[in-house]
Amino acid sequence: MPHPWQDTSLPAEDRAADLLSRMTLEEKLAQLAGVWPGSGSTEGEDVAPLQHEVNEDVDLDALLPHGLGQLTRPFGTAPVEPGEGAAALARTQARIAAGNRFGIPAVAHEECLTGFAAWGATVFPTPLAWGATFDPALVGRAAELIGASMRAVGIHQGLSPVVDVVRDPRWGRTEESIGEDPYLVGTIGTAYVRGLQSAGIVATLKHFAGYSASRGARNHAPVSIGPRELADVILPPFEMAVLEGGARSVMHAYNDLDGVPSAANPWLLTELLRECWGFTGTVVSDYFGVSFLELNHRVADSPARAAGLALAAGVDVELPAVRCFATPLRDAVRAGEVDEALVDRAALRVLRQKCELGLLDPDWSATPPALPQTVDLDPPVMREVARQLAEESVVLLANDRQVLPLAPGARIAVVGPLADDPAAMLGCYTFPRHVGIEHPELPIGIDVPTLLAALRAELPDARITHAEGCAPPGPATGAAAATGASAAVAAESRLAQAARAASDADVCVAVLGDLSGLFGRGTSGEGCDAADLELPGEQGALLDTLLATGTPVVLVLLTGRPYALGRWSDLLAATVQAFFPGEEGGPAVAGVLSGRVNPSGRLPVSVPYGPGGQPWTYLQPPLGLHGGASTVDPTPLHPFGHGLSYTTFVWEAPEADAATLATDGETALRLTVRNTGERPGTEVVQLYLHQPVARAVRPVTRLIGYARVPLAPGESAEVQFTFHADLASYPGAPDGGRVVEPGPLELRLAASSADADVRHTLPLTLTGPERTVDHRRRLVCPAEVK
Repeated sequence: MPHPWQDTSLPAEDRAADLLSRMTLEEKLAQLAGVWPGSGSTEGEDVAPLQHEVNEDVDLDALLPHGLGQLTRPFGTAPVEPGEGAAALARTQARIAAGNRFGIPAVAHEECLTGFAAWGATVFPTPLAWGATFDPALVGRAAELIGASMRAVGIHQGLSPVVDVVRDPRWGRTEESIGEDPYLVGTIGTAYVRGLQSAGIVATLKHFAGYSASRGARNHAPVSIGPRELADVILPPFEMAVLEGGARSVMHAYNDLDGVPSAANPWLLTELLRECWGFTGTVVSDYFGVSFLELNHRVADSPARAAGLALAAGVDVELPAVRCFATPLRDAVRAGEVDEALVDRAALRVLRQKCELGLLDPDWSATPPALPQTVDLDPPVMREVARQLAEESVVLLANDRQVLPLAPGARIAVVGPLADDPAAMLGCYTFPRHVGIEHPELPIGIDVPTLLAALRAELPDARITHAEGCAPPGPATGAAAATGASAAVAAESRLAQAARAASDADVCVAVLGDLSGLFGRGTSGEGCDAADLELPGEQGALLDTLLATGTPVVLVLLTGRPYALGRWSDLLAATVQAFFPGEEGGPAVAGVLSGRVNPSGRLPVSVPYGPGGQPWTYLQPPLGLHGGASTVDPTPLHPFGHGLSYTTFVWEAPEADAATLATDGETALRLTVRNTGERPGTEVVQLYLHQPVARAVRPVTRLIGYARVPLAPGESAEVQFTFHADLASYPGAPDGGRVVEPGPLELRLAASSADADVRHTLPLTLTGPERTVDHRRRLVCPAEVK
């Protein structure tokens, strides 16, 4: 007779509880630990904070008799051919299962921020580009494909999505975030969770919570925000992804909140996440985050005490390697310093998730579905979705002189250090920029057309010339590291060559932006925070030189954050923004420049006028806007939600079913959108809420709904939003309790967050008693296009 934990007809909770009751303390602790094979001795730069200082290679054979909770990045630590990687992982899992008396394999996890972070896997646009699409359905489809490719080679958990809300774009991890608005971040992030988990991969929300609101936008810096900002801006995307998306894992953040590190915060990880929101999955540590309680936060004086704090707060699994949750925690439990019930609580959660993944089933096999067939991690269907996502994410910021689309037979000077560099398309959590950069002897593993190559393919009759113009942005290496007179001569020569190329052309396409990297090895990415929002390196001087030629200049930005463009705004002929658009980004941007693609991207973050006046997002109360009390004007050059098209639209006949609504009621509002131009195009209708008077200071406007509306020339469609009064709730008390209060509201149908882009305003009055709401409130404003 099989034991109950092997009986697949029983609930996962019962099976896990039965297995737990049969385990020794060492076996239970083993389920809370991860190992990162080979990372401690790997030469090269860190891909996690303090990797080589904290991580050590482990003797896997010595651990196996007790079992193992997690395997860290079997594909994402060093380049491996996908089929060989799948076979190697299968052999490791067979060893792990054979090594413990219950035959339990490990959960294998990988990064998947812009696709499966493996050599040869499709690189999708970065999350900031997802936000620019305003298209949750497409993001969900991409996540489904990413998850299927991971599951096929034996991966169970993906460390994505990042649902941190951008608070200061100088933060290096802005590129990993979806945008500066919690509703946009929440809806896009939730779609990614659903897509990934539909393929059988556990999605992991990052980073819980407040990580993006660090002082000075510095990575790992303390977070100084009040409870209202936390409740109104930072927490809603996590709440939505848990309650609406069913996320099955959460990763704690590195930062502290008001002096309490997230890894040691029982209010955050237990009271709010589990007891209030009802989360039943696993909480995993950010890499070395438990150790950081001792080493960085200094709230513990030993690995054992760090383990005790994290376990009590609600951390279930120590990643990426075991330092605190093994021998130190075992000894602390046996000494009576840590209650074994806390170990049981975490181990039960881990075993339940392994049960849900099929890892405790009697017929479990170490051989993943992809074997023994040839493994292709970059098939045509994934490239096609990557192309569509890239095309929808490109934002046309300005086209003042109507030089776009480019004339098919024009003389075009393509200038800039990123014009012919595949790396310009890739964020820091793509395999080529995360790991592959340490292996220059190997090919990139995927085809990444540069913008120069893509533009030549897009416009075969154009006469295209190319000049680098200046050194690439980022840390100086090789020839770019020259100093003194030789560097000045080289820079002057590059500028002169660029000026000649621009002068001889009908139009100049200046391709500028970022090169991603980790911990100072790029201008964008984890640990690559910016002191200001000037274009990196010599690129501003290059743009000045190109504009001085008198040739119309089209600025194309390939970046991981927005940069200040105000000083050139009246001089540029057009501006196009792409946020690390992935392996198909070159053809996507080229398609926008040629007119094959009608741009439909909208800004997920504001583009500042000047490099100062930060931090600033559009979620400002009246005193956060420009006024006579300060000489600093934070008004952006281009607001959140902004984006232009090559066609024109009119918005007609706005109406709402009711002008008054109970504080617990809902109503429908609708309008008709018509394409009045000569090209097919997609309009993005955005619904904002304005509350004239409230008990607490409120943003002047905030996004509560949106819809993409694709239309042929002359075609129209009705857009309907279903507004519930819960969407007007806000933290009315300092403890974050939310209220819906009676009084006047304005529902603004707009093309961006700026007042000038409000197309129609529908007044609405809430009546009846003030209501207190919680996590059971309506979180989403459904939109229907018909």
